[in-house]
Amino acid sequence: MTVTRRTFVLGAATASVLPALNALASVDDATQAVDKILGGQTAKVGRVALEIPPLVENGNLVTMKVAVQSPMTEADYVRAIHIVAEGNPLPNVVSFFLSPRAGRAAITTRIRLGDSQRVRAIAQMSDGSFWQGDAATLVTLAACTEV
Repeated sequence: MTVTRRTFVLGAATASVLPALNALASVDDATQAVDKILGGQTAKVGRVALEIPPLVENGNLVTMKVAVQSPMTEADYVRAIHIVAEGNPLPNVVSFFLSPRAGRAAITTRIRLGDSQRVRAIAQMSDGSFWQGDAATLVTLAACTEV
């Protein structure tokens, strides 16, 4: 079997487009990531403040802040803060694990966003409960499309 130049170029073009078709996660992937974090429980809305710019020029570097209302004492503290981005190839972006020694339940970080989407922050408390907050952002130049 001989491969012509036209066949080779068509095959190469097809191969370069296929990864981009699967680059973004589906809503089901994000739901599965949240379900895995929650372990069958439901997250209550409140106590978690997520700050993210409503308009982001470049998805490669998006600054976000998460603060959870908690006294951060031995009896009542935030164990973990999980960030889930619905439109990223891997929706579970990052998890931060805290202890009462942290002093306050607040983080600031930079993440990559694959597209305009809703970002969710889920806080796991020391009593086993989950609280969540979310924010939507519009990304003009998407990131996370390379495979």
